[in-house]
Amino acid sequence: MATPPPAHRPPGPRGRGREIHTLDAFDAVTTRSGSLAGYRVQSVDLADRTRALLATPTAGTVFLGCPMTPEAAAKVRADGALLFPPVPHLPFDPYRAALYSPGGLYEGLAAHGYEGTPDALAHAWFRRTRADGDILASMIRSIHDDAVSDALDELLEGARVVGVMGGHATARDSTAYAGAARLGRTLARAGLTVATGGGPGAMEAANLGACLAPHPDSALDEALVPLAAAPSYLPSVTEWALAAFRVRERFTRLGPSVGIPTWFYGHEPPNAFAAHIAKYFANATREDGLLARSTAGIVFLPGAAGTVQEIFDNATPNYYGSRGAPTPMVLVGHDHWTRALPVWPLLRALAEDRPMEHRIALVDSVDEAAAALRGLGGP
Repeated sequence: MATPPPAHRPPGPRGRGREIHTLDAFDAVTTRSGSLAGYRVQSVDLADRTRALLATPTAGTVFLGCPMTPEAAAKVRADGALLFPPVPHLPFDPYRAALYSPGGLYEGLAAHGYEGTPDALAHAWFRRTRADGDILASMIRSIHDDAVSDALDELLEGARVVGVMGGHATARDSTAYAGAARLGRTLARAGLTVATGGGPGAMEAANLGACLAPHPDSALDEALVPLAAAPSYLPSVTEWALAAFRVRERFTRLGPSVGIPTWFYGHEPPNAFAAHIAKYFANATREDGLLARSTAGIVFLPGAAGTVQEIFDNATPNYYGSRGAPTPMVLVGHDHWTRALPVWPLLRALAEDRPMEHRIALVDSVDEAAAALRGLGGP
C-alpha cells in the first residue's frame, strides 16, 4: 500500500520530548537540566515539589491540572508560566495524560453497580452540562477530548491499525458475535492493532478476539460460554460488564487493542476487552479520529445507521484523496449491504474510475474479511 504524503498522515504525538506526565519525569527534568522552561506538565501532583518549583525556571511552562502550593503557584506565575488549575467536583480528569482502562472506567462496579462507576458518572455530568449550555463545561469537554487524542496518538505511533466497525446490538450468544471475535483474533495475530468503536456488540467481539489472541483457539470458545449468560447490556449493564470482567480474570497475557467510544451515546457502555480506551465527549471528534487512525484498512461488519455513517465518513476522504492513498474497505455480508441496507451499490458507483475502486471489497462471511483486506493492499 502506498504511503500517504506526510501532510495527510494522522497526527503523531505532540510536544515530543517536552511533555511531563509523571513525578519521576518531573524529577528527572529538574535534576538534569535545572529548567522547566517550555515544558508542558500534565496532570502531575506537585504539592510536594514546592522546593523544586521555587528553584527551577518556569518561563513558558504550562501546568495542566497540577496541584501545587500557593507559594509555588505564585512563583511560577511570576516566571511567566501558565497554570490551568484542577477543576473540582468532576468525575473525570480533563487534563489526563493517559487513556482510560476498563478497570478505571468501571471502578466500583461490583460494589455499587454501573450507576456508581466513573463511566456512568461522567455520562451523567455530560447530560447535565450539555443541557444547561455552560461555557465552562464546554471548555472542559474540549480540553478533555484533546488530551485523549494526544494520548491516543502517543499509543499508536508506529502501529499498523485496522478498524473493525459493526453494530452494538450483536448479541454475545450469536454466531455473528463469535465471527467478529475470530476476526479480531486473526487480525491481532497478524501483528495489527485492532481498533473499534469501543462499545458492545460486534465492537466488543472484535476487542475480545484481540484480547485472547495470545491464547489457543479454545480460549475463545471457553470465553463465549459465560458471556452468553449475559448476552446484551440490556436490561443490566452491571451484569453485562461483570460477565466480561470474570472472563478477563480467567486469562493471563491478554492481548492489546483499542476501543474508541463516546459518552454522546450514553446507552452504549464501553466494553471491557479493549486494553486501552479513548473515550470522548464529542462524537464527531471520536468518529473522525477512529477512521483516520485506521491506516491499515477497515472492516465493516453488518450494522445499522452508525455503521452506515462510518462507511461514508471513510469513503469521503478515500474519494477525494484528502488523506493520501485510499485505505482498504471491506464490507462483510452480501445480503445485508446489497438488500437490507444497499450501501454497496452506491459505494461501488462512487469508486468507479477512481483510485479507491481497487480498495473496496464485499465478502459474504466474516471469515473472508482478513484475506480480502490483504488482497486490497492491506497488511
